[in-house]
Amino acid sequence: MNDFVVMDFETANAQRHSAASIALIVVRNGEIVDKFYSLIQTPTPFAAANTAIHGLRARDVADAPTFAELWPFLAPFFGPDQLVVAHNAPFDAGVLRETLTYYDVPVPTYQLLDTVRSSRKLYPEFANHKLNTVAAELAIPLAQHHNALADASATANILLAQIQTFGANALAEFIKLQRA
Repeated sequence: MNDFVVMDFETANAQRHSAASIALIVVRNGEIVDKFYSLIQTPTPFAAANTAIHGLRARDVADAPTFAELWPFLAPFFGPDQLVVAHNAPFDAGVLRETLTYYDVPVPTYQLLDTVRSSRKLYPEFANHKLNTVAAELAIPLAQHHNALADASATANILLAQIQTFGANALAEFIKLQRA
């Protein structure tokens, strides 16, 4: 449980295959050892509501790689023995699955842990379990909420705090095998 990868996506609109940015945070032996962030040229238009949340526009991603171009670099971080973590994991796993499907790329099998679910159980006293709330309650910096890299960094630190406070065994029940 001390080795995991955190993923976070921002999307151009409500369509799950409209990934506009991605961040990965690599944790080894309980330490953040690598960070990756990229804008993604999305095949769909931007919705004003999404832009209002994360600030990204079509012009920002116009020269970015497509997800299909990024995938060969990203693929090694997803595999049957890899623990992948996200805050509100059904959203991020859905974006990954639908974006890969859109580009006709096989969807990998990997282990998935949702820090929203773990936070609900471990911190029932919190007003809610949104990323910014959990981060604030745990005194974890989140300066630029809805920036994929900032959100992924906060998520990594939330899980590390949960491991430190409750132990890895308390979090094992939240790991699910994510299949294509």
